[in-house]
Amino acid sequence: MFLRQELPVRLANIMKEISLLPDNLLKTPSVQLVQSWYVQSLQEILDFKDKSAEDSQIIHRFTDTVITIRNRHNDVIPTMAQGVTEYKESFGVDPVTCQNVQYFLDRFYMSRISIRMLLNQHSLLFGGKIKVNPAQPKHIGSIDPNCNVVEVIKDGYENAKRLCDLYYMSSPELMLKELNAKSSGQSMQVVYVPSHLYHMVFELFKNAMRATMEHCTDRSIYPPIQVHVTLGNEDLTVKISDRGGGVPMRKIDVLFNYMYSTAPRPRVETSHATPLAGFGYGLPISRLYAQYFQGDLKLYSLEGYGTDAVIYIKALSTESIERLPVYNKAAWKHYMENHEADDWCVPSSEPKDMTTFRSI
Repeated sequence: MFLRQELPVRLANIMKEISLLPDNLLKTPSVQLVQSWYVQSLQEILDFKDKSAEDSQIIHRFTDTVITIRNRHNDVIPTMAQGVTEYKESFGVDPVTCQNVQYFLDRFYMSRISIRMLLNQHSLLFGGKIKVNPAQPKHIGSIDPNCNVVEVIKDGYENAKRLCDLYYMSSPELMLKELNAKSSGQSMQVVYVPSHLYHMVFELFKNAMRATMEHCTDRSIYPPIQVHVTLGNEDLTVKISDRGGGVPMRKIDVLFNYMYSTAPRPRVETSHATPLAGFGYGLPISRLYAQYFQGDLKLYSLEGYGTDAVIYIKALSTESIERLPVYNKAAWKHYMENHEADDWCVPSSEPKDMTTFRSI
């Protein structure tokens, strides 16, 4: 069985990297809890290493174990985020540690996405008595061979709109345009995981709505959020544009930093709460979902006007190959080496307040 060979490798790879984190970060209760989940899951999956793949009872037990592991790891993202926050509040963060934590979390969460993909595929295909989901009969596990991109986008917008209406008592409208340059007049469909696409567009809609509502407080009618969807020979591209005032160029990279958030810090309770609100993880995790199958997510902002968020997805399923972190000497060296000073001059992170300077 592929899963019982591959899953221990992916778990062990990322566990090696967890052990290279700063000692004070490893000692936080939240990170220790995440470590214990990974250790327990690895031990449970290794119990099946030499078991017969032909025995129906073994297969049934293995599937139950896979579902147990999947459920155990439901809260990995917010729990690890809590650990990083605990470390930051207790010890502060220097540039080198910040860079290493950023490097680690990108790899850790990408590994988590890939592991969850395997667990979901197995549990959906082999778990339960009903082998075909009556709601989505054409799905292969969590993969939709004919994913209707526009329908997923509309679904993400409606749910973000519902949250926006609850918080601000109003919300911007959606203007959607689509162009199928590959097959004119036909709906845009790709082989993709709808839940991944939904996660990305839902997060981007939430950000766009919040920016629009807070930037345009003096208006009774809010500028709409414009979405352009295009399908070419190689890429499917989704551009979400808002009139929320944008951000300065120097802050674009910061928006993808796990240490950054513009919202109040939430409390960690359960996975049923609004996911990631306030941890600053929405954009970086969404980018990882895009990159997982060789796509990407980029932001382009016009300060004073608004922001364009662009999702790139491979149009060809043969190009949609997993992007996985590999623990090797290069990864080990990244944590062990001292990062040298930049060989370019680095300006201050914040613009100077000229009112504090006296004129001569």
